[in-house]
Amino acid sequence: MRVLGIETSCDETAIAIYDTSCGLLANQIHSQTDVHARYGGVVPELAARDHVRKLPLLFRAALSEANLRRDQIDAIGYTAGPGLQGALMTGAAFAKGLARALGRPALGVHHLEGHVLAPLLEEERPQFPFLAVLVSGGHTQLIAVKALGDYTLLGESIDDAVGEAFDKSAKLMGLGYPGGAALSELAQRGRRDAIRFPRPMVDRPGLDFSFSGLKTAVALAIATGGDHADIAASFEQAVIDTLAIKIGRALEQTGYRHVVLAGGVAANRPLRLRLKQMMDERGGQVFYPPPILCTDNAAMIALVAALRLERGELDEAAGFEVRPRWPLVSLSHSLAG
Repeated sequence: MRVLGIETSCDETAIAIYDTSCGLLANQIHSQTDVHARYGGVVPELAARDHVRKLPLLFRAALSEANLRRDQIDAIGYTAGPGLQGALMTGAAFAKGLARALGRPALGVHHLEGHVLAPLLEEERPQFPFLAVLVSGGHTQLIAVKALGDYTLLGESIDDAVGEAFDKSAKLMGLGYPGGAALSELAQRGRRDAIRFPRPMVDRPGLDFSFSGLKTAVALAIATGGDHADIAASFEQAVIDTLAIKIGRALEQTGYRHVVLAGGVAANRPLRLRLKQMMDERGGQVFYPPPILCTDNAAMIALVAALRLERGELDEAAGFEVRPRWPLVSLSHSLAG
């Protein structure tokens, strides 16, 4: 089965083609960074308009990359949520219109489920059950993944997501938008023990996170004239230590031996190295997608659609529904089969 995946949840327009026998055949991604950089953040209306312009172009590019005709697509998966409503609607409308024109089934996919299962696109893949560490600009969650569609939320951020804390701290240092990657690059030139930033909530029981106070500590360090490279390195180390401590607790609670690191912050190299070292010491293993599949992409959407279509799931309605707010754990109740 060849599945076309469509991702338009925020500021990346992406189309991919996944073959259940051969793997990923095409992966086209267009970033809107230049569109939104002048505003210091994503402008929803501009994001939706750019998706409308780029979707037909990426569709043709994906078919060309895969050396396929459009009638050789067997099914279509699209991001139905969570995300920006206007952006989601552009992808859903394109997907359902194409499905109707081709006479093919379509399926709305949960964006976060795509991130959690993205490592299944690799040759070396995790086995269920595993602990998913979802770290992105909008989410910081620890999730027990027992099977496809069977998810239990163990802990999450009560305020800023970890990626949001990276971006906001970068903005305080004048690193522009998006700033998370620039902060990590700057951190390579700094001392990780220069400033003793707090490790939020590690002295409390439970698996929840809080990063807003850490961002405030960065602002204070900048105001007192601290070296920006040292601030960046010390901030990054505080985040990594906090995540590692909570992940260790989650592993002890679940007894799992496999960890999946997913989301945009999963591309952070120091975090990857820390988790690999931790899992090596525990006799377990950590999995993460290649950097290009850590950020928003359609390959993960096509994969999840293929897995669920193989179970017989599909959108029965002629129209479509998008869900800007859609907890991942709700899939355990509404879609598990």
